[in-house]
Amino acid sequence: MYSRNVTVYKGIDNTIQFRVLNADQKPIDVTGYVPRFVAFNNRDNVIIEHEGEVIDDSSASHRGLFTVTITEQELLDIPQQYLSYNIYLVDSTGHKTLTYSHSNFDNDATIFVSGDAFPGPRETTVIKTFQLESSQSEVWYSELAQVYPANNTVDRMHTIVVYPGRFVGTIEVEGTLNNTTDNADWAPISSITTTGYELEPVYMNVTGAFSFLRFKTDIDPDPIEQILVRT
Repeated sequence: MYSRNVTVYKGIDNTIQFRVLNADQKPIDVTGYVPRFVAFNNRDNVIIEHEGEVIDDSSASHRGLFTVTITEQELLDIPQQYLSYNIYLVDSTGHKTLTYSHSNFDNDATIFVSGDAFPGPRETTVIKTFQLESSQSEVWYSELAQVYPANNTVDRMHTIVVYPGRFVGTIEVEGTLNNTTDNADWAPISSITTTGYELEPVYMNVTGAFSFLRFKTDIDPDPIEQILVRT
């Protein structure tokens, strides 16, 4: 028997405490058992699976207790949602005993993965399109990446990853504080120079309370495969 509804928060390690009870709501000694925690979605795909740590030391205050720790890293790619979960106990012979979420022997326990406490990075912006400034110009500008000046991170860091392909030249990073791109004032922030022989993507971090970022080249950027911006 255990608590039916649990909430865990993205952005932090979560340690959940459970107590196993019998039908009379009395704690059961779980020393000698290995608790297993399994969370799954409505398609019965296992999303999280963990071995619990027994806290039970046969004392009255700790009888039936164990904990399960779900790490920040495990929750990183799990969207905010409700999951179902079950707990079972494994004895020294490998025999499994299923526990139940309440006294009528149902298994309808839920765990809510919440992103409200520590909001994570926004969705990555993918840039693949450049346009020539004009027919008389040799300057190319990329499509825009909105980077949200109200970003809640302390340093307002933006990560840029360039997949240069065979591009040889300099890619300049420009930013604006304007809330609209019409007649915006753009300022240079940094630059990346590639040789056309990079075996890995090239990345950099820039900081600032910008509204938009864009990328500039003085030669045809066609070899550039893509640029990713995460803020």
